[in-house]
Amino acid sequence: MSNMYVQALHVHPVKSVAGTAPNEVAVEPWGLSGDRRWAVVDGEGAVITQRQQPRLALASARPLGGGGIALSAPGMADLTVEVPEPGPREPVVLFGKKIETVAAARAAADWFGAYLGVPAHLVHMDDPAVRRPVDPDYALPGETVSLADAYPLLITTLASLDALNSLIAQGDHPGEGPLPMNRFRPNVVVSGAQAWAEDDWRRIAIGDAVFRGVRECGRCIVTTTDQVTAERGKEPLKTLAKHRRIGKSLAFGRQLVPVRLGTVRVGDEVRVME
Repeated sequence: MSNMYVQALHVHPVKSVAGTAPNEVAVEPWGLSGDRRWAVVDGEGAVITQRQQPRLALASARPLGGGGIALSAPGMADLTVEVPEPGPREPVVLFGKKIETVAAARAAADWFGAYLGVPAHLVHMDDPAVRRPVDPDYALPGETVSLADAYPLLITTLASLDALNSLIAQGDHPGEGPLPMNRFRPNVVVSGAQAWAEDDWRRIAIGDAVFRGVRECGRCIVTTTDQVTAERGKEPLKTLAKHRRIGKSLAFGRQLVPVRLGTVRVGDEVRVME
């Protein structure tokens, strides 16, 4: 398990929208700094993701100082969005549960509505320390998460991606591979590990931060969406269903919860503690 290093870091400021790959980033209790603090919601207040709108993959959000973001998308003028002032909180629904947020400026609603062609607006999670607890079946008391699907961070390994692509090449849809890592939208990508080693990571250290490995990451239709074209295929879900079914999950990657904060950097050693 030695000689494992951080190959890449990824921060996605807006849920389901393309993000950035910084060389270093601070670890906060609810995830990497700036990761998934914003989300697009529909006219009924439900969070929109690539599950419903694969074209979100073609939009991108770049973090700015103070927590704001710069938005860009094909056919759209760039837009800068500042963190909204404290005000009335807006409940939004993510996976059937309500989360309190604050609506962004009207210009952001107009921008996403025009881009997606449906009523939409942008919201911001103002205080992740109190807004959304981690699944109590896997969390310790007081642990919270941003607008990520379920847990503060997702870690993947290059070796597991290589192994998955090898399986795809032997399967029913070889023309859809090899798949790039961006299909899985991880926060931390590790080089030097053995394929699927992350399944057993219970506690790991990266730089001066420490994380609990809580469970496998069950994959959904988003992984079948080409992040460059927004077109969908059948992989990797077909291959994961044959070779990587863990309980009810089609598994790729591992969910993490921070237990000691710090800063993580590309090139940091990844150490398995348990």
